[in-house]
Parts: sequence; structure tokens; C-alpha cells
Amino acid sequence: MAKSVLSPSFLFQYSVPLNYREKIWQQKPLDYSEQYKLRGFGELDSRKQFADVRGGWNERGVSFSVLVSGKRQPVWCRESRVDESDGFQLWIDTRATHNVHRATRFCHRFAFLPIGAGPSYRDPVGDQLLINRARENANPVRPGDLRVRGTLTKDGYLLECCVPATSLTGYDPSEYDKLGFFYAVMDRELGWQTQSVNTQFPIDEDPSIWTTLELVR
Repeated sequence: MAKSVLSPSFLFQYSVPLNYREKIWQQKPLDYSEQYKLRGFGELDSRKQFADVRGGWNERGVSFSVLVSGKRQPVWCRESRVDESDGFQLWIDTRATHNVHRATRFCHRFAFLPIGAGPSYRDPVGDQLLINRARENANPVRPGDLRVRGTLTKDGYLLECCVPATSLTGYDPSEYDKLGFFYAVMDRELGWQTQSVNTQFPIDEDPSIWTTLELVR
């Protein structure tokens, strides 16, 4: 039987729930129980799923937890080389517009690394990145607004991150209860785990490819 040229995960427009939580950030790690797990659809393409991604929302913003396991090599991260580092990137469209192919000012791209900053590269990294070919860029994030915490494990890492409402242009859950959304967990050893389609598609710049997060109370 001939192998399909078209990725099976490209055949559908996905919508997944993002559950409400009272706190999206605190000094100690949050509990992300099973109800906060974000389903990925890479298994439709028989791609290995090495990361457990969970998230939540409230009026103050959104937060995520990423547990990567199965690594045999050390985690490699550099603040100056985010796109080459092991880490988590996410794309958020506060208007969930899936009929345009170029990002608007409501589209955002963020990167989080468990380590990679500081004198010994042991501090976590949270940064805003520009979206290629965007019609208009989102408002720049103020220094220190993004929250991130990283813990290395014996075979990977646990990463927690938070994007506050002040860093999301147009974020208003009372008026817009859906977000355009896409994530990629990038690893120099294990490859890429994406929420749906893989890197053969322009996932980093085309909002029509992203999935939908339904903000559920």
C-alpha cells in the first residue's frame, strides 16, 4: 500500500478544552492534575510523544506545565540560541482566527527553556519571539512579565511557565472564550513534539494551522 503523502493530522481542525483554575502561578509548583492535560494529535502520524503538556487559564492569564522524559543526553539550552535549545514554544491567537495565513497583532509567540541563562546556564528562560511574515506584531512583553520555572530530572525536565494577561494583546475571556493555539516541544535528542501537524507545515507563522483552545470553567 502506498504511503500517504498528506499528514493525517492535517485532515482535521482540532479543538481542545483548557480548564479554568484559581491560580495560574505561585512561588511553589502548581498541581496540574489529569483534567489539565492537553491532548496532542501527533500520534495520528505515528510520532513519538515524549512530553506531557498540561495547562490552565483564568482572567489573569494562562499557564502550562511540560514534563519531558526519556532523554539519555543532558538537557541543552542557551538563552542566546533559543531555537536550537531544548524547550517549549507556544503560539497564541487571542481572537482564534483560523481563516488568515499571516499573523495579526493578536498573535503571539513565546519560548521557555528549563535552563540556559545566568553565569552557569542554570537559570530558566522565558522570552517573546517575533512571528515571521506577521501583518502586525503583538505588543512587546515587559521584562520580567513572563514567569518560568525549570527542574531537571534524571531523564529530562519539568518546565512550568505563565503568560499573564498583560502580555497577551486582546486577551479578554469574558468576550472571547476561545484561543488559537499551537505548541512545540523541541529537543535536540528526541526531536519535535507538536500539538498536531509537524514541521513540514509553516506552523510558526500560519494561524490557520493552529488548533483551538476552548476556555472552560
